[in-house]
Amino acid sequence: MLRPVRVDPKGVEGPTPKQARGPRVRRTSCGLYVVTSDPPSPEQRAVDAWSGLVLDGWVTGWAALRWWGGYWFDGVAPDGVTELPVPLVTSIDQTPPPGSRIVRDGLSPTDRVLHEGLPVTTPVRSLLHEVIRARSLRDAVVAIDLAAYNDLVSLPEFALCVARHRGWRGIRTARAALRLASENSLSPRETQLRLGLHASGIVELEVNAPVFSAAGKHLGTPDLLDADAGVVIEYDGAVHLEASRRRRDRDREEAFRRVGLEYVTVLAGDGDRGAVRRVLEARQRAQWTRPEERCWTLEAPHWWVRTETVAQRRAVPADLRAVWLNLRRRPQAPSALESSL
Repeated sequence: MLRPVRVDPKGVEGPTPKQARGPRVRRTSCGLYVVTSDPPSPEQRAVDAWSGLVLDGWVTGWAALRWWGGYWFDGVAPDGVTELPVPLVTSIDQTPPPGSRIVRDGLSPTDRVLHEGLPVTTPVRSLLHEVIRARSLRDAVVAIDLAAYNDLVSLPEFALCVARHRGWRGIRTARAALRLASENSLSPRETQLRLGLHASGIVELEVNAPVFSAAGKHLGTPDLLDADAGVVIEYDGAVHLEASRRRRDRDREEAFRRVGLEYVTVLAGDGDRGAVRRVLEARQRAQWTRPEERCWTLEAPHWWVRTETVAQRRAVPADLRAVWLNLRRRPQAPSALESSL
């Protein structure tokens, strides 16, 4: 990341006046510039916004969660194009820098910290900002799931934060979202699929729970599993169109079917109604086998390392955690600061 600097006539501490007018220098706010021709990353946008503050302030919300390593918090609206403003929390009225918005939420000393050179709110406090301002309950649940995705915030930690801020506007949404959230969702679309099914009455779903054969062999980890009916529910995005991925998906589907599990794939264009219809049809085809008669199980063998919760993942040794991340094909979080602020 690059810290915005002022013009320096000598070109030592910043660009010269002539350079500041050139194509390789970007103006971030009044009198501040970044020497680069690249479009700003979400992390750089956070730095740009905070640097433009006249008085003290802290980056919060999606931008702080991204700074803490939240892969999915990219600062882009659901349309995939519109950039969201960087939320900045301050205790004093001041003009928001370009590309930002000012909020006046109260912060306790434990809510703010200097992380890798940038003043930000803690992950749990940043998540609270996102959830209580979410456009809908669904968006609030997605935010919680995605903070847990990178193990930034656990559900118990967020529950404590919500309890401490009772009476705040939007806290009812936060409580409702907590009841629907999961610590084991791997993408926004997975969460949205689960919530769409939940709204239709399909509520008892396992989220990315590993499935084993009766002999203890790992058969796969489906996005969602209706354990009562015996239905594996997979969401396939564009990444599943790759030839090698399609072969793995096919082999896994066959492994599930061999032990009596029904299999249904939901595609990006299906929408809630299409997804619900396909899952309901799969439930009609399913065997609904009693637990004692199944050829599959959710009970992991003794050697299996459980990683379904934030607490479990945080407890995994670093070397084993790296293996787990690779097996789950979890996208890597953005890089940390490239240079000190």
